[in-house]
Amino acid sequence: HTNTMSYTEIQERGKSKYYYRSLSKREGNKISKIRRYLGKNLTNEELKRLEEEMDIGLGKPLQKVLSKKEIDSLETIKKNHKQSCKSNFDIKYEAFISRFTYDSNAIEGSTLTLKETAAILFDNITPAGKSPREINEAINHKKAFDFLINYDEDINKEFICQIQNIIVTNTLKKELESFTGIYRPLQVYIRGASFTPPKPEEVKKEMAALIRWYDKNKKRLHPVIIAAYFHCAFESIHPFVDGNGRTGRLLIDFMLHKNDFPMINIPVKRRLEYYDALETGRNGNLKKMINLIISLMSTEETSI
Repeated sequence: HTNTMSYTEIQERGKSKYYYRSLSKREGNKISKIRRYLGKNLTNEELKRLEEEMDIGLGKPLQKVLSKKEIDSLETIKKNHKQSCKSNFDIKYEAFISRFTYDSNAIEGSTLTLKETAAILFDNITPAGKSPREINEAINHKKAFDFLINYDEDINKEFICQIQNIIVTNTLKKELESFTGIYRPLQVYIRGASFTPPKPEEVKKEMAALIRWYDKNKKRLHPVIIAAYFHCAFESIHPFVDGNGRTGRLLIDFMLHKNDFPMINIPVKRRLEYYDALETGRNGNLKKMINLIISLMSTEETSI
């Protein structure tokens, strides 16, 4: 017989109140407890909304997020992907990496068009009137993708920092250049997001915990659940001064590729749906992020 109870804990540190949602489960004589951070100095409405969203996420063990039907259709996607040979990858490669680079940079505000991006990557042509930074962003993104598909170990701190390092080379403002390839020593804020990422001194701890979570669960949970959870958590931690979105989206592809699933590209025109999936994922409900990944994986133009 299982008994679950959720409640909110408040910790006061200095002048701030930090809210945590806890769920304790009692099975026989065993009590287990999960605790998630909700936010600080929340209004009653914010608190109520976050509590509700969190309870949906906490109450549902992650392995149950996918339905039997979804698991079957993912198996089909995987089987077809494994059968489509290396030559298919090579045929699609230029078009896919041009689109992926265009979209991932456009989500972050790059003004390069798809045509300009392809010209930079494959024809060595520099479009007139574009900043060296944007041109480097395109070149770097392809380099990071190539690095990732040829990397045969697993996710660890060095690998994540290496991807970010490639992504931001020769693109940062002078005062940020020394923070390339390392976790951020500064506080950052995310445009349009309703939360503030953790303080710099917490980043190392949070990233170590996320990588530990990955190691513990990668054999236990479906790769699509792993990729969705990891991405939402990674973007919430925002571990770098720049390149968090691009690095995080590349990491989704690393996890899919490693498990024989097609890699995906999130088109800039679907960015609002993507932001919404990130937001609900951060609050413990991965359904939208998982649906987005599956939908992109099932479409020729957005997968490879």
